[in-house]
Amino acid sequence: MSLPLATSEPATVSGLPLPAQVGKYPVLRRLGEGATSEVFLARDEFHQRDVAIKRVRLGAVNDPTDGRFFERFFAAEAALVGRLQHPNVVQIFDAVADPNESYLVMEYVSGHTLRQYCRADQLLPLELIVEIGFKCAMALGYVFRQGLVHRDVKPANILAVITNGSITDVKVTDFGSVLNMSAETTQVYRVGSLAYMAPEQLDGASLDSRADMYSLGAVLYHLIAGRPPFDAPSQSAMMNQVYNAMPMPPSQLRSGVGEGVDAVILRALAKRADDRYASWDEFAQALSGLIVNHQVPRGQLQGVLDSERFNLLRTLDFFSNFGDVELWEVVHRAKWQRYTFGHALYRRGEETRNFHIIAQGEVEVFREGTKVAQLGAGTSVGEMVYLAPSAELRRHSTDVIVTESATTITFTPDTLAQVSPGCRHLFDEAFIRVLVRRLHAAHEALAHPRRIM
Repeated sequence: MSLPLATSEPATVSGLPLPAQVGKYPVLRRLGEGATSEVFLARDEFHQRDVAIKRVRLGAVNDPTDGRFFERFFAAEAALVGRLQHPNVVQIFDAVADPNESYLVMEYVSGHTLRQYCRADQLLPLELIVEIGFKCAMALGYVFRQGLVHRDVKPANILAVITNGSITDVKVTDFGSVLNMSAETTQVYRVGSLAYMAPEQLDGASLDSRADMYSLGAVLYHLIAGRPPFDAPSQSAMMNQVYNAMPMPPSQLRSGVGEGVDAVILRALAKRADDRYASWDEFAQALSGLIVNHQVPRGQLQGVLDSERFNLLRTLDFFSNFGDVELWEVVHRAKWQRYTFGHALYRRGEETRNFHIIAQGEVEVFREGTKVAQLGAGTSVGEMVYLAPSAELRRHSTDVIVTESATTITFTPDTLAQVSPGCRHLFDEAFIRVLVRRLHAAHEALAHPRRIM
């Protein structure tokens, strides 16, 4: 059931006429096809968005040998409609089970899969591969917290989001092989792609998240080295290698790869599940640590990476109640800005349209030339732009000056309106905490002026 939901992936075109529509969705063009299904770009006119539709071939479902398996693959994905809400997981919007035309309606991603970057002549920069690995680990960690094991993590099931010719994000897709650990229905076992399957998956043993960790490790190995960890001319020889052979360290296959990268990837590829990472968070932090500790060369990506921003948010008090999904929303929606000493974030009398959360550095607040507050990392400033009910209350009554070079996370009410309701609710809670602390500090200053001074 693996098919790309993207624009640029090479696909076999059957020559069959393009359907005018699938269900209620007008079809724009064909994106790809396989033995069991075909994918179309279509238009969801009700929600005013493009979608990818994966339609199951009638012949596949009616196949007397494998038809029941294809039905279960479809049912596995159909059960996830509306369930997976993560920036790095393709959303499944709808599923229609029909004897003549079963199909899934999914998020459309403008880009292509990672498969083309596994060739030795098209390898990605090492720091980008590590960044991709971090995002996939966070996404698969979220999937596992929903009680799911993907079981078919491979380059063709990871979509690269392309912006202006560069990879700016990734999304995990194709949950036809997913293992729902809480389901009571019979599920298909021994599924996946041999080059990326963990030894226990080949055995048909009970699986947990560590099987997907192995698969992600194999994907990253392939992206780094231009070849999978194991390669053999026959299925039996390949299985023997997966069970018994040790993969060559990636550093021996690509220059510039250090021992730190070897250690992270090879631990994910350990034969025993117990020797891999204990959790997805541990795996993600190991990947992020390669960047933080300068164990990968910084080439094309000279700016701050999303993984660095994500980990910075985790350290800030303002975001202490935010989950991983909401933190990713902040990473993607916010404007990150740096200010030097002496810069005025706000001037008295100004009416602005933005507010800041201080990620690094300090600012001081002055009222009529008198310092009234000093704010550091993890607090907010200018939040009345969002909270105030009138333009008059959005006019600043103080000067806010950077006194230690600062990095701020900047929103406007319009951009904050674009995040999910759950994320906005967490913002509201965080603002309330900030305001309560400031009111308490003001009360203490009035009640015990000498002690405060």
